[in-house]
Amino acid sequence: MNDLLAQFRNLDARDPGSWPPLPKFALLVALLVGILVAAYFFDWQDQLDTLEAGRQQEVKLKEEYKAKKAQAVNLDLHRQQLQEIESSFGALLKQLPNKSQMEALLVDINGLAELKGIKAGKDTIWIGALTTHTEIERSEAVRQHLPLLAEAVRHVAHPAIRNRGTIGGSLALADPAAEYPACVLALDATLVVTGGKGDRSVKAADFFKGLFETALRPGELLTAVEFRMPGKDERSAFFELARRHGDYAIVGLAAFAGNGTKRFAYFGAADRAVLAHNAAKAKDLDSAKSALAKDLRPPADLYHSSETKLHLARVLLERAWTRL
Repeated sequence: MNDLLAQFRNLDARDPGSWPPLPKFALLVALLVGILVAAYFFDWQDQLDTLEAGRQQEVKLKEEYKAKKAQAVNLDLHRQQLQEIESSFGALLKQLPNKSQMEALLVDINGLAELKGIKAGKDTIWIGALTTHTEIERSEAVRQHLPLLAEAVRHVAHPAIRNRGTIGGSLALADPAAEYPACVLALDATLVVTGGKGDRSVKAADFFKGLFETALRPGELLTAVEFRMPGKDERSAFFELARRHGDYAIVGLAAFAGNGTKRFAYFGAADRAVLAHNAAKAKDLDSAKSALAKDLRPPADLYHSSETKLHLARVLLERAWTRL
């Protein structure tokens, strides 16, 4: 112990380098402690105070959130709304038929053979409403006389869908991004509608009224589609832009030319399939592309603006114009 204390005697303050090891170490520890104490009071204290204030604010906000949530849940109006929803939903459930009543309310029309098939006559081609996409795709009569429909059907969803889906179902649904509505517009087809008072014929241009809205009246059923037998000088073209093959179209075009007439039917560019009348009247491609802005005001979607869709519509118009 005396030896250790002896190292601290007679130290030269002006020359710490000559000190024994133990005093040097003690001086180093003292300097380190001094630096930490100074840092705490002059720098870290403010940061620690800010951190502590943040923690207190977080606790306060949590308590306020819990209080407001508890208050909202316990509001009389909220309870009343829940009771009204429960009451309305219960009433709706009582109105729905149970399983034993379903057979009396639902009619399966898949067995109606008179609504199926493809018949090529002298002047018209008749396609039953229950004819599946696959049957249309494989039909020699369609490939020979309705090449536009033969092109379009390959873009309808995927094989599993085409095996079950029908042309009548697609037209009656009137999806604005579906292929068949544009095709019947381009080919100026006639849709046969059957109701309690018999059959009536509706031109394709008069059938589609709006978003998923058609000219079908209550109690009526779309039973067939009739296409005029094409002439020798008539031509058609079908184009569709989609993110993936089988997806709904971003923009699509069914085009027809013959007997001095052009028809450009767009889908995915409005609330229904629409004919571009102004573009069809144009004498040249540039004029047609300019006129397209008067025919289409495509709605924007999650991925494409209205301007982008109009640009794509012009791209398809150029392709069709060149091909026709």
